[in-house]
Amino acid sequence: MSIVRKFHRLRSWFPTPVANQGFKPVRWLLLDGNRHAVTAALFTFVFTSLTVVGSVWTFEMQRLLTETDSVQTLLNTLLSGIILLVSIVVSINSIVLSHDITTLGSQRNRFENARQFRRDVGNLVDTKQSPTAPDAFLVAMIRAIHERANALKDAVDDDRHGELAEEISRYANHVAETVEDLEDTLEAMEAEGFAILWLGMSYKYGPYVDQLREFRIQSHEQLPDGADDRLEDLATTFELFATGKEYFKTLYYVEEFSQLSQSLLAISLPTLIVDAIVILALDAGLIPNFWLFGIPPLVSFVAATFAISLVPYVLLTAFMLRVATVAKRTNAAGPFVLES
Repeated sequence: MSIVRKFHRLRSWFPTPVANQGFKPVRWLLLDGNRHAVTAALFTFVFTSLTVVGSVWTFEMQRLLTETDSVQTLLNTLLSGIILLVSIVVSINSIVLSHDITTLGSQRNRFENARQFRRDVGNLVDTKQSPTAPDAFLVAMIRAIHERANALKDAVDDDRHGELAEEISRYANHVAETVEDLEDTLEAMEAEGFAILWLGMSYKYGPYVDQLREFRIQSHEQLPDGADDRLEDLATTFELFATGKEYFKTLYYVEEFSQLSQSLLAISLPTLIVDAIVILALDAGLIPNFWLFGIPPLVSFVAATFAISLVPYVLLTAFMLRVATVAKRTNAAGPFVLES
């Protein structure tokens, strides 16, 4: 791997703020931040908190280590919990991936549906081949929505057709301006992967579709020739965009849970080894006697031990924060939508 590629991967841990919103710690924690970077930040917070508490209550910590078995008991509990946690997460990941383990007929139907969707998108954007990359799909759909919104505006841009035509014209202007902002944000983004998927998933198309449906009901005999066709074209474009957006969520969940399982399996074994060594050392009365950045040996030993023991849970927290946020903030296709 080249140095430039390594730098780019490290750079993705701290993505460029979207739409000139500036760096927002809460948004970085929930959405923008690389999950491994969020894990490192949470681990640092846990270690720092334990160090501060240990520095305040030094004598109590000494008594816990020398006169009781509380530390060993807690570490044993965490060790068992890590094994259980790994089993649960791997099982969840298996359920997510079971979507790809189907019969030949199901695979054929899936392929036919995908091919039909690509054909529809290709016809919509007037190309022989539909874009397959998420960012290319977003660009194509944004431009298609923009073109059809302008075509709708041109079809009703006539003072002779009353208030409904004026309302539709304002609606078309608003749709065009919204997708222009979305395209500008997409062009300004340096990140990839989740950032692109989130840009598509977070686009709120529901109000536009609802208003468009009302226009189509009211448009009979009130609009000039061709306006109904322009309304139908824009509705079809939104339907295809909505289908792609919902599949973005599928891509995200599969990728996120796969990465979670991989990372958890990679970190759990070293954590189990550290826990086992510390438990044996405490039983033998062997406590390291070294100072770390001016921190007393006892404090640094306990803080590091518990912080390392909590790494699998911290990793799970980092991933589930984003999964829960995506599930809450993205509208699902259906008759009812809860506002978040």
